[in-house]
Amino acid sequence: MFTDVVPVKLCAETPPILLVVIDTEEEFDWGLPPDRQQVSVKHLLHVERVQSIFDAYGIVPCYAVDYPVASSQDCIELLRSYSQAQKCEIGAHLQPWVNPPHDEVLSFHNMFPGNLPVALEKQKLQCLTEAITNAFGTAPISYKAGRYGLGPNSARILHELGYKIDLSVSPCFNHNAEGGPNFQHFDSQPFFFGQNPILEIPLTSGLVGWSGAMRPALFSLGQKFAPFKAQGALSKLGAVDRLVLSPEGYSDSEHKKITETLLKQGCRCFTWSFHSPSIEPGHTPYVKNQRELEQFLGSFQRFFDFFFGELQGQAMSPSQFLAHIQQQPQVAD
Repeated sequence: MFTDVVPVKLCAETPPILLVVIDTEEEFDWGLPPDRQQVSVKHLLHVERVQSIFDAYGIVPCYAVDYPVASSQDCIELLRSYSQAQKCEIGAHLQPWVNPPHDEVLSFHNMFPGNLPVALEKQKLQCLTEAITNAFGTAPISYKAGRYGLGPNSARILHELGYKIDLSVSPCFNHNAEGGPNFQHFDSQPFFFGQNPILEIPLTSGLVGWSGAMRPALFSLGQKFAPFKAQGALSKLGAVDRLVLSPEGYSDSEHKKITETLLKQGCRCFTWSFHSPSIEPGHTPYVKNQRELEQFLGSFQRFFDFFFGELQGQAMSPSQFLAHIQQQPQVAD
């Protein structure tokens, strides 16, 4: 899947960099099989709830939009107004089951774009790319595979369609059980990959805890004994836990913990990520009511205060980060 890998190595004096990536998609039940009829995107009428926060902190988020969003006139008008004002970037988010052409069998396995035949994967992404280009007037250069589903042909397809940045790697996660890729041995450091280099900006996720170098082994052991709640026990003991820099399912203290842990490991680039349906209660497991919505939105402000205040961090969009590292000298091994 990843060939010709070249790590991005920023100097230790580089202020921490924060990117915001939103999986901008339809409302659907995550626990049910894929359904091509579930394409409502009405929650995006409330996108100002998050965009106003980004504006207050000078953040240019990347809305990685999928086909239902890119074909909704209401969504196009809202997001295009932000894009034209240079308040956001528009990327692509390929959810195969709601993206034409609909030539594959509906299954959990085929929800991962990289599992599709190469011609179909390319046709679907080309269709999405054209829809986004027509809707927003600019071709997207950032891509995030639905369900983090990169495959062996994805790099070549991305290059052929003009993409420069991928956002699909989810470090410390193994999606094999569902038919997806294994990113268990990746970390959150950006890297270039492919014969025609594409910049990978991974999800910010990783293992924390006092067990140090033993974290991966202990975490794997906890997974093997999951029926006995071993992972929960190891987390409560503070030995090892897997955290994601996301307002969905993670607390303020956990946001700080994963950031500080990765900073100590030399990471300078962080991604705050979430799914757009969470901006309206009732669409995701993370925001079921008004109280949880207030907690969800409040976590943005509390983390941004920490990142830009205490850590003296800086905000960049994916394309700004690409331009930044192309202009900066890389740290030698």
